Amino acid sequence: MTFKYHQKVLFKHCDPAKIVFYPRYFEMMNDAVEVFFDEALDWPFEKMHETNGVPTVAISTQFQAPSRHGDHLVLQIEATKLGKASMDIVTRATCDDELRFETTTTLVCVNRDGRPEAWPDAVRSKIEQFMKG
Repeated sequence: MTFKYHQKVLFKHCDPAKIVFYPRYFEMMNDAVEVFFDEALDWPFEKMHETNGVPTVAISTQFQAPSRHGDHLVLQIEATKLGKASMDIVTRATCDDELRFETTTTLVCVNRDGRPEAWPDAVRSKIEQFMKG
């Protein structure tokens, strides 16, 4: 199962060449992850950050085609690996079925001291529903 997040490309996302300035994609990805945790995992950041966090420890992106002001992107999140305290996800952004970028991200569940901590059981079981394959 994949999680879908819809994002219209706004003026603020674009550079003078009228295409998305690549750092704005990372903001979109982070927005998608935050909504994924809220809506799919039922662990919204405002609740999670009372005791935990999920920093990005690795990220790799391949940009395939530019996006322009007014495009409607669909960012799809799928978990590809689930460890005791880590999770790899793939985020694909498409517009009218054209791939715009694909990102592989590793997130780690940490406690208040920034040390890895096992995913809560309820969250782990929900992540498993979004595992690829």
